[in-house]
Formats: sequence, structure tokens, C-alpha cells
Amino acid sequence: MSEEEIIRFCAPTLAGLKAGSLFASMFSGKDELYREVRSLNRRLAEKGVRVLPLRFKEKRALLYFYRPGLLRQSLGSSQACALLAQRGYPCKNPEHCIAKLVDRLNEATEFPHEIGLFLGYPPEDVKGFIENRAMHSKCTGCWKVYGDQAEAERMFARYKKCTDCYLRNWQRGTSLERLTVSLKETICSETGKGYGYE
Repeated sequence: MSEEEIIRFCAPTLAGLKAGSLFASMFSGKDELYREVRSLNRRLAEKGVRVLPLRFKEKRALLYFYRPGLLRQSLGSSQACALLAQRGYPCKNPEHCIAKLVDRLNEATEFPHEIGLFLGYPPEDVKGFIENRAMHSKCTGCWKVYGDQAEAERMFARYKKCTDCYLRNWQRGTSLERLTVSLKETICSETGKGYGYE
């Protein structure tokens, strides 16, 4: 996987705006991919980001970049817990929830749409997506919206602004580690404002 892929698909997570991000990346061998994942975890752990391959299919790996603290918040709401409990997830433990998600991704005949909760999507939108079978949404951006459309559209704009800022800074030579902020660090050298926060 390239750093450009990571930034393009994960900037809001690197910035602390989002609990998690997913993307599929090509790999030549599992050993090499695991080495890359271990290296990324060493580089990003002190900033509070973890990387985990969730599924392998042919020569593509589904990679999950996430912030454990934000994931705990995302999965901790009563609505998120209810959705997860219906599908057999142990709501009280985010790491066990990730293990259950890996099982569901690898064993289920249907894609586990509750994955949106692991990405920090609003529970009402994840619930609406599942119940409406992806139809009848109010709008579509990073996800399909069934709840608060105005707030979702604000988040879509923030995620885009964050990604654009990250890509520009990375192309100018800012390292992935520097771009990956601790939740206390929110300053973008380009604007003097938070990465994607303003």
C-alpha cells in the first residue's frame, strides 16, 4: 500500500475526525503485507492510530485504520450497541467487536453493513441503511444519510477539506507521522487551523 492511498482514504481518521477508515489495497504476498502493517503500527501507535487487515480476497486486502478511543465512543451509544447486539457483537469491548466483524466479513454471505459503526457513521444512518436496504436515503456522501442531513453534509465537507489539506501537505513533503495528529494536536501548517476541523 502506498502512503498516498493511506492519506486519500484515511485522512479524516489520521486527523482524529473519524473513528475509522477502510480501503482495499493490492498486495503481492501476505508476509509482505503483514510487515507493512507492523511498520505502520510502530509509526502511528504513539499518535493513537492502529492498522489492521480485516479480510483478504485474492490479491486485495481490506485494511482498517482506526482510533481505539474514538471507536469506543462510536460503538458505545445505546443505538449502536442495540444494532451490534442484534448481530451477536459483544458491545462492551471494542476489540472483541472488531474480532466479530472480521468473522462476519469472512463468513457471512451478505456484507455486514453494521461496519458503518466502526467507521464512525451515525447509528441512525447505519440503521436506516440496513432497514431500507440502501434505498430511500435523504442524500449520499461518504455514506447514505437517513437521519440529520444537514449535519451529515457538514461532515462530508469537513472530510473533503481535511483530505485535500492532507494530500497537499503530503505532496509538499510532510511525513505521514507528522500528518497523523494526536487528538491534542490539531494545527495545519498550511492554514494555522485544525486539520479539517475548520
